[in-house]
Amino acid sequence: MSHTNYEVRYAIGPDETRQAGTEKLRSEFLIEKLFEADQINLVYSHYDRYIAGGTFPASKALALETIDPLKSENFLDRREIGIINVGGEGKIWVDGVAYDLNYKEALYIGSGTKDVVFESKDLSSPAKFYINSAPAHQSYPTKKVTREKANILNLGTPETANARTVNQMIVSGIVDTCQLQMGMTELKSGSVWNTMPAHVHDRRMEVYFYIEVPKDQSVCHFMGPTDETRHIWMQNEQAVISAPWSIHSGAGTSNYTFIWGMAGENLDYGDMDVCDINQLK
Repeated sequence: MSHTNYEVRYAIGPDETRQAGTEKLRSEFLIEKLFEADQINLVYSHYDRYIAGGTFPASKALALETIDPLKSENFLDRREIGIINVGGEGKIWVDGVAYDLNYKEALYIGSGTKDVVFESKDLSSPAKFYINSAPAHQSYPTKKVTREKANILNLGTPETANARTVNQMIVSGIVDTCQLQMGMTELKSGSVWNTMPAHVHDRRMEVYFYIEVPKDQSVCHFMGPTDETRHIWMQNEQAVISAPWSIHSGAGTSNYTFIWGMAGENLDYGDMDVCDINQLK
């Protein structure tokens, strides 16, 4: 019996989104349940054919299985994948080679890989592997990225409630990829705003995955064109899809961490169109 669940989300544009109510927005863009015990949950988005999901080996190892939309024998026949562990100590087997992956460590696996298996080191504190995947036109080597190997940016200020540390992990200059990029932004105590000033990048899409949201707290994620924004309230360990035409920003009722992943036409991290804060509507 398969341990893999998936759903397909079709791309919609700003005109359709403008007419959407709360439930429609949530069903199109919010990914509510990423982690279920001994399951792999995936969402296949038609924005840049991006896949976001989670695998939770709570009592046994879980192999990465292909899904029907890929029309391929193996999941990574024509894809690359990035993985960040947000749980207990784990191990990932890549074509028989083991990579230890601890909390907030990342692993990139290139296309052409046949077998990927997720495993927890201690079942009393199982790993939770958050995964992003994008189509790939060539194969690059598997590479682990620890916090120490990340490119670290300190942005924002306490005065504007957006002091944050950006950990660029699977990005050009650290890992060779076809189009996938991933990293992690940690809000400092007392700061709540992420990705502010807001921006869009019409040449790539993005997914935000919110973690370390304290119990009984929430994050309000903002989306939509700069002149007609919408919001989605989110809880811990939920993700949200950001279309290329949409901003992607959030404010929490406490500080938190989020993992960002993106794919599209280029690998230029600074490729974006910034909107002045007082121009948002």
